[in-house]
Amino acid sequence: MVDTSRKDRVGEFCGVAGPYWALRPVRGGTEWEADPEHVRPADRVERLRAETARCNARSEGRLL
Repeated sequence: MVDTSRKDRVGEFCGVAGPYWALRPVRGGTEWEADPEHVRPADRVERLRAETARCNARSEGRLL
């Protein structure tokens, strides 16, 4: 998912928190809440970039 209110930050959908959606960075880390109005599905390129970032973080021992 892409949060357009946060400079197109890509995250994985984790659930609903009241009126907001909980998203977690693909590389791991702290969840954030996003207004569903500002969230859209990631396109193929965005998903590929996020998965590459996850693999790079894992190889460097940074993945949570």
